[in-house]
Amino acid sequence: MSYIEQNLMNGENIIYRGKLHWVIFLWPAIWFIVAIYFSHGGSSVSGLFFLIAAVTGVGSFIDYTTSEFGITNKRVIAKFGLIRRKSLEVLLSKVEGIEVSQGVLGRILGFGSITVSGTGGTRDPFHNIDAPFEFRKQALEQIAAVQDSK
Repeated sequence: MSYIEQNLMNGENIIYRGKLHWVIFLWPAIWFIVAIYFSHGGSSVSGLFFLIAAVTGVGSFIDYTTSEFGITNKRVIAKFGLIRRKSLEVLLSKVEGIEVSQGVLGRILGFGSITVSGTGGTRDPFHNIDAPFEFRKQALEQIAAVQDSK
């Protein structure tokens, strides 16, 4: 059972789930390619590059599998980390804005950063989110639904 499912309030339903984009595996892949290149040349440094690829790959895999992003009919929820965990839960009625930032590569590959601004000046960014505009759209639709029900 996921973190989001474990922490649902009474009457709360999951509307949308976001995830990290595969681009977080780009650096491990680059290190692996460099290691293969040096191993064909007979260089002893290739072992170091394989180690770097393995360490960064495991780190990226842990980030990918332990990060959760969700929108419910009451909150925006995000959880990061396995051992050192960080979570954010903002009631939809307390969200003041959702900003999406994308660089050139993010536009091409479909990932970006989302910053949720809540009342009281809280600004929490989520980086390397897959389909950030869809996440924002789903959140804004739920915020509008909460405001319309008042």
